Amino acid sequence: HLQGRILSFLSTAVKPKYVLEIGTYTGYSALCLAEGLDENGKLITIDKNPELESFANGYFEESSFKNQIEFINGDALEVIPTLRYKWDLVFIDADKENYINYFDLVVNNVNSGGWIIADNVLWSGKVVDDKIDDVDTVALRAFNDFISTDTRVEVVLLPVRDGLMLARKK
Repeated sequence: HLQGRILSFLSTAVKPKYVLEIGTYTGYSALCLAEGLDENGKLITIDKNPELESFANGYFEESSFKNQIEFINGDALEVIPTLRYKWDLVFIDADKENYINYFDLVVNNVNSGGWIIADNVLWSGKVVDDKIDDVDTVALRAFNDFISTDTRVEVVLLPVRDGLMLARKK
């Protein structure tokens, strides 16, 4: 709930026209992000798990944002290049080993002043323990290092829940 309120707060501050969410799961974060949408705005959420589509769409249909949220079932690495939007807000919360790839796919299509938010960047503190070398931890550590030195964005890490990385495009 705390993270959802933070996502809603950030979205409301940005007032995005176009939001991209990579990783839908239950749809809760999409609904929180939709709270800040411009009245003519659109949120596209992508997930490759086909079992989640009807589950998440059920919640979307019950919400006041049902006409503004589009669920795309597919591999985000393949879907993102087909989308022709300039994003005001992007939320990354999918397979950790592709965070850098997702960032690279979206950053040039984020408006100046727009936000890219990445979830789970602290990974229960594992990212600071060099002895932990599982695939997800190594990928998140690499993402954190990569984004912190990327000159296209200004970055702040919020130590909320499992860590939110906020990157504002210059």
